Amino acid sequence: MKTIHITHPHSFNQTDLPPTVLALGYFDGVHLGHQKVVETAKKEAEIQGIACSVMTFDPHPSIVLKKDVTNVEYITPLHHKQALFEEMDLDYLYIVNFSSEFASLSPQQFVDQYIIGLNVKHIVAGFDFTFGRFGKGTMETLPELAGGRFTQTTVEKFTFKNEKVSSTVIRDLIQRGEVDQLAPLLGRFYTVKGIVVDGEKRGRTIGFPTANVKTSADYIIPKMGVYAVRLKVGSTWHNGVCNLGVKPTFHENETVPSIEVHLFDFNDDIYKEEVIVEWHKRIRSEKKFSSIDELIKQIGRDKEQAKQYFEKINEHTCFLS
Repeated sequence: MKTIHITHPHSFNQTDLPPTVLALGYFDGVHLGHQKVVETAKKEAEIQGIACSVMTFDPHPSIVLKKDVTNVEYITPLHHKQALFEEMDLDYLYIVNFSSEFASLSPQQFVDQYIIGLNVKHIVAGFDFTFGRFGKGTMETLPELAGGRFTQTTVEKFTFKNEKVSSTVIRDLIQRGEVDQLAPLLGRFYTVKGIVVDGEKRGRTIGFPTANVKTSADYIIPKMGVYAVRLKVGSTWHNGVCNLGVKPTFHENETVPSIEVHLFDFNDDIYKEEVIVEWHKRIRSEKKFSSIDELIKQIGRDKEQAKQYFEKINEHTCFLS
């Protein structure tokens, strides 16, 4: 997959790029609804015998369009989204810088410059995709704007249990800690990427050494608590239990949560390694214990519960990721 970063106004001529079928969207999460859009584009590209491309935008439009928004937490920050598209075997990924100047384009200007201008022959997008100033361009108005210069496919609403699968729904589930509800919407378990950094090293003194994971981008982090997780180190996944929180037993006024993962039957030094945390199930809320002994007993129970969870799903299912 070739990634092309585009800043408005771009200087591409139509002949600079090959003819493609283009999947359009913001695609935060690259959930099953998004995947349906991309797979539809791939099938159309195969029928037409041309390349398949995806166009997404960075940063999130709300940062540019809303004065009170300065930072957005993502289900899949840009580097993660790129990796997922890479796995989908696409030919081109266009990442358009979403600026106030770009947002000011009329729907017709967007079509002329970013569809016709990029040599797109067929557009695929979800039924609710909008474009141009104030989002006035829609999939219903697109044929008139196209003027016969390209064709289009509109992908209808993708649902699970009669509810639309959307980034908003997924974001809400993550923030509520209901990570066990995400796989049927994402087509995989929710993951965050990070680096193992120096921690307080307190875990090893109480018999539960942990990897302190600092996330590498603006991920949405689940609700604080204790979770059954897997950690990918190198190319290998390891089962574990994670405390996501401020460790109130040891800290009175800490407000920034940390991600600390204790892996089962694992003793390697992974300091400074890039890892992936895969969130499976929330076990309990974080709480303050009256003594270290009480904390140690609870961690033992948490570890056993996480082990039982992984044993159970190993018996009945396979991992999605």
